[in-house]
Formats: sequence, structure tokens, C-alpha cells
Amino acid sequence: MKKNILFLLVICLIASCATKTKKPEQRSKLLKGFSTYYNTLFNAKDALNSEFTARDKGHKDNFYAPYIPILTFEEQPLGSDLGQSTAFAENSMKMAEVANRPSGRNSGIPNMPGGPVNDSSNPDGGAPAKGATTLEIAEAKALKAINKYSVTRNGEEKNKQIFDAYIILAQSRIYRNKPLEALDALNYVFAHMKDDKRVPLARIYQGVAYDKIKDYHRAHETFAKLKSDGINKTYSKLLSIYYAESLLDAGKKEDAAKELDLAFELNSNRKLKSRIAYLRGQVLENLGQNDKARESYTSAYKYSNDFEFEVKSQIAIAKTFNGKGDYNGAKNYLEGISKKGTYGSRKNEFYYALGLMANKAGKQDEAQQFFRKSLFEKVSDPQIRGLAYYEIGKSYLEKNDYIGAGTYYDSALAVMTYEPSKILLKDQSAYIKKISKNYYLIKKNDSILSLAKMDNAQRTDFFSKHIAKLKIKEEKEEQERKRAERNKGFDTGDYNSNSIFANNNSSSFEDFGVTTKGFYFNNTGTISKGTSSFKQVWGERALSDNWRFSKKMASIEDMKSEALGVTNAPNPRRFEPAYYIEQIPTNQEKLSQLKKDRDTSSLGLGIMYQNYFTNTPLATKTLYDLVDVKPEEKVMLQALYEIFAMNYERTPQAAERAKQILLADYPYTSYAEFARNPKNNSFVKSTADVENEYKKAYALYESEKFVESKEVIDQTIQKYPKDALVPKLYLLNAFNTGKASGKEVMILQLEQIALNYSKTPEGIRAKEMLNYLKSDLSFQATDNKGNSVAQQPGSPTPPATKNKNIPDMANGQLNSQGNLKVNESDLKQVQPAPTATNMMNNTPQQKVDKPKFRNKNVPDGPQKQ
Repeated sequence: MKKNILFLLVICLIASCATKTKKPEQRSKLLKGFSTYYNTLFNAKDALNSEFTARDKGHKDNFYAPYIPILTFEEQPLGSDLGQSTAFAENSMKMAEVANRPSGRNSGIPNMPGGPVNDSSNPDGGAPAKGATTLEIAEAKALKAINKYSVTRNGEEKNKQIFDAYIILAQSRIYRNKPLEALDALNYVFAHMKDDKRVPLARIYQGVAYDKIKDYHRAHETFAKLKSDGINKTYSKLLSIYYAESLLDAGKKEDAAKELDLAFELNSNRKLKSRIAYLRGQVLENLGQNDKARESYTSAYKYSNDFEFEVKSQIAIAKTFNGKGDYNGAKNYLEGISKKGTYGSRKNEFYYALGLMANKAGKQDEAQQFFRKSLFEKVSDPQIRGLAYYEIGKSYLEKNDYIGAGTYYDSALAVMTYEPSKILLKDQSAYIKKISKNYYLIKKNDSILSLAKMDNAQRTDFFSKHIAKLKIKEEKEEQERKRAERNKGFDTGDYNSNSIFANNNSSSFEDFGVTTKGFYFNNTGTISKGTSSFKQVWGERALSDNWRFSKKMASIEDMKSEALGVTNAPNPRRFEPAYYIEQIPTNQEKLSQLKKDRDTSSLGLGIMYQNYFTNTPLATKTLYDLVDVKPEEKVMLQALYEIFAMNYERTPQAAERAKQILLADYPYTSYAEFARNPKNNSFVKSTADVENEYKKAYALYESEKFVESKEVIDQTIQKYPKDALVPKLYLLNAFNTGKASGKEVMILQLEQIALNYSKTPEGIRAKEMLNYLKSDLSFQATDNKGNSVAQQPGSPTPPATKNKNIPDMANGQLNSQGNLKVNESDLKQVQPAPTATNMMNNTPQQKVDKPKFRNKNVPDGPQKQ
């Protein structure tokens, strides 16, 4: 009996120790919350905190992006500074401080370029899977807690700790750029824990997940509903931050500024208030509200407890100076603090800020002095150094000094660190180099042509004055050289200590780590390193005698001289006027080529001013200057066309002169046709009156009353210039012209239709007709007025080639006296297209028997009912 009882006890013990996993519905909620937290959830939370700490330590603000983010990492959960839920009550000191998150939308996401380094240590003490990140560990631990400790009764979650597990799961997925999976996790909370008081926290992260997938409408609906529901202040702090940043992502700057005002009032942490104020200042500055932005930047400086943030706030305050305040007071203040303590290490940044203020106050010369002072101070921020170079280069550009501007822009590109700024500046630098090439070629050729027009007495007088200036310059340089020679004996500086050739043990060249045998300059690697080191120590030294003690550097003036073809190497005959006079070309062919090159470059320069910098006034002036010097016809036509095209809509008074020249001197070119009827991109729907006029004109055309049809068309176009049937009217008018005036004039009008209405059916048909009409066109030479010019007997007849002077489909001036032949049978076969009104009203058309073949070269007639 005792043996049986003992056997039964062993069986019961084994059964009780069996590891059968129960379903959530079968589990008991007794002690499940305690077991959940201390067995698994603690490790998940600790892994997430480790990620926050790593991101915070690796974070660096980017003040040059359009907006700085408010939080330290991409999407930060409730932290100690914002008030925590019970899910984060422990280890609050390990939570990262609330700070700015990286500027890029992906920059805070692990394993993304520029993102933080993940802490892959195992927070649970065991060895994780190889390559697992802390976010993956946090997600895995949260899933384990949910699968093992979830307790559901009648569709409701009874273990309150599971809410924290789902929040950690959602956060981990959001930070891993898996917002859809995060939404899936949050949906369980809304379905099974809808009565939990912490649901607003889940709703906040739901809005964040929608924002991540760029579903801004749902995100803003979620945030707005939370605001209207009146959630507690703890959650309102976090909500206001995420809502403001989501509004910015959607481009709603005004609404974002209002939400940032609320966030500033709700949050009491000094560092957080400082960041909110700075972001609000950036938004207001982009909205053009500089006074309010300046106040916001001042608040950012007031609440800042970070040295870097203080300096950048001061720069932002200077940048939004309106020029009407106390400039001298602000200047003295910045100059004063730049000399105090640690602020002295940022003196270059303060000088840059002073330059910005001086520019706003209208003191350009003083601004340039501050920017140049900034360059002489120690670099604390490479981007600020690049911006100082940029501001100096911009001043050169405003003075049309393109070589100077290009030099400083290149220097800015070399040191800037913010990639978007570098991309924009790189494009500008390339444009400036192209403009510089044309600009200095024009100056050089103008100088040569001006000298060629002078007589010998004028040339001798001109070069005598040049020689006098040259002698004064060289005498001054010689005096400086002698002064340097006299002072050399009193110079106690150890030049050998800075020299790349210094070597206390021997007189050999510096060892750059490359084993060399033979002559030093035979090794290209050694030469490259030596050149780099030389420039670091001595700078860009000019190639001249006594370079070591001379302060002379390769200057912008040297570059200009090189662009103008002036050599710096002294010539023994440089003081003789004859030396210069004999270099002036006298060959007429060479002078003509110089003039042609100069005119072509001037045309390109004007077009580049418009296309690269949208500087229409300067482009117009440059092209009119070209017109005044009477270039060849090809260049003249293109210049007049460009002037008219860029001005006829916005500044018609500037385009009027070009139009009159085209109509008076080149009436039979497509450029003149364009000036008469510039293309119109703002057509509205057709009206019944225009359709009736079109039917009338077409009827006259069929009756061979071409002049009367043309008059009707001209009156209709003048009265209704924006009607949708205007292209069709022009096409019909071209056929009238072909019948009345001949093929060559019709071709000009078809070219104009193809040029102005290339994307319409009429424009496409005009191109097809041009290909047909030009196939058998004979050549007749004409002058600029369109009059025929007799050809020399026996002279070859050139082919009808396309004239490059005319834009797009427009061709050259080709005249013949043959009229366009259109058979009457072809006219009868033509069926008109439905009118615009009928198409808009969708009225059914009567069935008309169409012929098998259709002549596409005849415009559509009125609709026959």
C-alpha cells in the first residue's frame, strides 16, 4: 500500500512539472504582471534605453539644415524630461536627455548612413545572435514577454504589463523604420486594452507611425483628436512636439509655428525649451517673419545650457537683424562677448555673424572686413569658414568680378561640410567659370580691337602712360624687396623649423615615408607629398625671386592677367612702346575673327545671365549692347529673339525695341513672326462667336476668297487672342497665304505655328506639312527686306537647308514664286474636326460618310450638321 501511494505521488510531481504552454485564455493573471516585468520586459526596456544612450552620445546638431529636430533621436519615447509612464518608471536616469534629433528623416534610424552606432551588447547577460542590434533585442524581448505572459479574458488583456511590452515593441519597430509593423502592434492595444488609461500614449505613437509612412492626413487627424480629447499634461508635452514636427514634414509652416508656441509653453525643461525656440525661429524665418524669428532665437539663447547652442543662437540672431535696430549696440555686444573666456575660441563665428549684421544694416564694406577677419581666426566650424568665403565671393560676383568670385567659391567648396550647400554652390561655381571665360574673352578682344582702330600717335600715347604706371609699380616692388633684405639680418625666426626641407641631422630632403633611391624629383609620390606640405607651411607663393622672405602670393590680379592674356614674366623691351604696338594685329581677316568671337561670346554671356542667375535686366543690357555693335545677321537675330522672348510678358517696354528691329529689318524671318504673335500658354475654352467666325472664314476659303478669309481671321484673333481655336485659325490663315502669296510665305507661317503650338494637333500637322512642302522647294536668294537678288550666271544653286538662326522648327528665308496647288477633289474630301464647344457639351454628331483617303494638308472646316 505504501509503495502504491509513493508511486502516485511521483506521478503527480512529474505531471505538475510538465512544461505545457497554456493559451492566453487559460492562464492565470496571478503574479503574471510581476513575472512579466522581472523576467523579460526589464531586459527589453534596458536594451531600448541602451539604444537611446548610444544615439544621444553620437548625436551632433546640424544647424545648416532647413530645420533642426527637437528630440535627440529620430522618434524618442517618453523620457524623464517629458514625464514617464509606468513602463519607463525605472532606469529613468539612463534615458537620453531630450535634445535635437538628426536633421535627415533617416539619420536617426539604425544601420542607415549617418545614423547612430547601435550598441549590440546583450542586456540580458547572455550571448545574443551574431550581428543583432539593441533594437532587435528589445523587439525580441518584448515579443517574448507578450507570447509568454499575455492573459486574455473575453477579448480583454488582463495583464497590465503587456501594454508596456506593446509600447516597447512599437517603438523598436518605428526606430528600425518598420512603421507598418508598429501599427500592427498598436492595433492590439486598441482592440484588447481600449479601457487602459495609457491608450493616449499608444495613439501618439500611432500618429508617429503614420508620419513615418508619410500619411500626414491620418497622422494629423490622430494628433488633432488627441488634442480635442483633453489628454493629461504629461502626454500633451510629447504630443505637441510630434505634432509640430509632423506639420513641418507636411509643409504646413504656419500651423507648425502655432504648435511650437504651445510646445514651448507646455515643456519646462530648459534644454527642450531652447530647442523648441530655435526651431520656431527657423520656421518663422522661412515665413519671412524675421522680427518674430529674432525674438525666438533670443529665447533659444536665453534657455540654452549648451555652449555650441549659445554660439549658433547668436549667429541666428545676427542673421535675422532687420537693419533698423541699434546696429552699433548689437555690434559692440557681439565684439565684446567674442573676447570673453571660451567664446574667444569661436571668434571666427562671431566675426561671420557681425558680417551678416553689417550687410543687413547696408554697410557692405564693413561687412566684408568682418568676413575677412573671420578667415584669419582659428577654424571652429568648417561650414562657417565656407560661408565666410561664400559671402566674400558673392561681393565679387555683384561687381562682375567673376575670377574673384570663382576663386572664393572654390575655397568655400573645399571646406564646407553641409552637402546640400555644397551641391548648390558647386553649380554656381561651374556657372561662374563659364561666364568668366566669355566675360574676359570679350574684354580682351575689345581691347585689341580698340587698339587696332587707333593711329600710331594714339597708340604711342596710350602705351607711354601704361609704361609710366609699370615703372612706378616695379619701383615700389623693388623698394619692398630691398627693405626685406635689410631687415633679414634682424629676423630671429627659425625658418628651418617650418621648412619642409628641415632636417637637423642632415642636409637631405624631408623623409615622407617613401623609400627613395636616386634623384628626389624622380619619385612622383614624394613630389606630391612635398608640394602639399610646402603649401601648408608657405601658402600659395608667387613664382618670383626671394620667395621665402617675400609676402607676395599668387593673387586674383594674376589670374585676371592670365585670363586677359597678359604675362607676368618681365620682358626686356617692356618699357618700349614699339614692343606693344608691333603685337597689335593688322590683318583684316584676323580682326574680323576677333570681332566674330567677341560677338558670339557676348551672345552666350547674355543667355547665361538669364539661364543661370535669372538676371533679366543684366541679360537684356548685355544683349542690347551686342545689338548696338552690329554683329553678323545670325548673331543679331538670335540676340533680338532672346531679348524679346525674355521680356515680352513681364517687361514689354524692354522688348519693344527688339520687336521693332525684327519687324523693320528682318520682316520675313520666323523671329519676326514670333514677335508679331508670341506663343500663348493661357488659352481658355472656345466660344460660340469664335466658332462662327471660323466657319465663316473656312467658307470663304472654300470659295477661293482668300483675302477676305484672311481678314476675318485677323480680326477674330485680335478680338479673341486667348480662345482655344486660335491655333486652328492660324493654320487656316497659312493656307490662305499659300493660295494668295505663294509657298514660301506659307512655309514661314507654318514654321511659326510649329514653333508656337508644337504640342497641339495644329502644330504637329504644321510640321508634317513643312516636311512635304520643303521636299521640292527651289532656292531664290533674297536680301533682308525679302527682295529677290539675281544670281550670277553659272553659280551653283545651293540646297534648301535649314537655317540655324531660327529656333526649333523655324527655317531660313527661302523664296520661290510657285503657288500651292490643292485639288478641289481634295477639298471636298476634307471633313472638319468637332468644334471645342461640341466636344465640351458632348453633343452627338450626325454621321457623315468619310472618304477612304484624307488630305491632312488642309485645315478642318466648320462642322456640317
